[in-house]
Amino acid sequence: MKVAFITSEVVPYSKTGGLADVVGALPAALAELGVEVSVFSPYYGSVRKYPTERLPHLVSVPMGFRSEWGAIRRGGHFYFIEHDVFYNRGGLYGDGGGDYKDNLFRYVFLMRAALEYLAQTGAAPDILHAHDWQAGLVPLYAKTLYAGAFPNAKSVFTIHNLAYQGRFWKEFLPATGLGWNHFTFLDLEMHDQINFLKGGLVHADAITTVSPTYAHEIQHPVHGWGLDGVLRDRRSHLHGILNGVDYKEWNPAADPHLAAKYSSKSMGGKAACKAALQKRCGLPERPEAPILSIVGRLAEQKGVDLFVHGADGLLQHDVQVVILGTGERWLEDAARSLAWRYPGKVSTHIAFDNAFAHQIIAGSDLLMVPSKYEPCGLTQLYALRYGTVPVVRTTGGLVDTVEHGVTGFRFDHYRPDSMQWAVGEALGVYRDSERWAKMQQAGMARDFSWDASARKYEQLYRSLTKA
Repeated sequence: MKVAFITSEVVPYSKTGGLADVVGALPAALAELGVEVSVFSPYYGSVRKYPTERLPHLVSVPMGFRSEWGAIRRGGHFYFIEHDVFYNRGGLYGDGGGDYKDNLFRYVFLMRAALEYLAQTGAAPDILHAHDWQAGLVPLYAKTLYAGAFPNAKSVFTIHNLAYQGRFWKEFLPATGLGWNHFTFLDLEMHDQINFLKGGLVHADAITTVSPTYAHEIQHPVHGWGLDGVLRDRRSHLHGILNGVDYKEWNPAADPHLAAKYSSKSMGGKAACKAALQKRCGLPERPEAPILSIVGRLAEQKGVDLFVHGADGLLQHDVQVVILGTGERWLEDAARSLAWRYPGKVSTHIAFDNAFAHQIIAGSDLLMVPSKYEPCGLTQLYALRYGTVPVVRTTGGLVDTVEHGVTGFRFDHYRPDSMQWAVGEALGVYRDSERWAKMQQAGMARDFSWDASARKYEQLYRSLTKA
């Protein structure tokens, strides 16, 4: 079986979030099941440091009143769409001034260039698997402009985060190559704009999202972002498949970034990782003081605003806090302010640093994931494997992966006092070394590898091709 992924980012070449981790790791797990996956993504500036081969094929994509030409580069099963004007920039989707104004053109070109290449080379896949709004028109293209090229291909559309929908002024519709007959409330139109993500929801043969609980939540107004009605209409086609973890990268027994390696059978190295983290962060090297950490995007979605508002209460305890990430400017400033107000207790690092992220997760005692909403979440899965106990809010994939009082702690209400209560409960268990060790062992024993998730995708693909 042949599957073509179309995605706006993929590790290790480009990344802003969990989407990149998924499309980087899932193909290898599918390959173990006999599924041949090719991944199509833009040739961003960040990709240029990796060796790729430029293929002889050029693609031309009509975009309104003009056509744009591009090239194809290949590195293994990854195919990169090369167009310097569109992709050789400092950011993936935007810069400090906001989203790039031509994102509609950039991602129409990605989708159609990938489809053009597949059509030209006669490499028609059995499944076209589109990821997030940047590939949202692929299922519709497969039924219209490319129906002749892919008469038997089925489409799968994966929602990694429903909040990001790809909304554009309707005047740009001709650049997509689609007719005005598709600009209706039953199709691409939403609030008098084009909505790329809605196109994927309406036209895909199957819809997936990245956890079972999130698949349920997005069918209701609170988490539906205006599309809950569409998702309820298509609920028989909607599947929640939990994301996995690449344990080749996230394994404390073999992690090259750590001061000392350890495993569930030999935990001594974790204390060394904690001491190394305290030293690097300029915190007193006190093994008895629990370290609470936040690692990832500093955004309201991730509950960083909740953490900041509740931090004064948390810091009344004998704890240390380490924060690593980049994101919304006011939250970056708030995180810096915490470090300034609590010297020797809070260490803030406004950066993206993968090696340091490994070190923080290994050296911490508690990982905070107080998300407002969370399609799946990956950092809590990393924490579990590293014997770091997660404190999470009861939402989305956090519900599916963290068992309260067994592998971690959950709180329900999006309020500082609710979060503080959960941390207080966690600290109470921390002071009981036997109970704490039992909780660490339970988390490290959980298996969130890609194997089980890949089997579910493979079964979904085969059910579509048999239909």
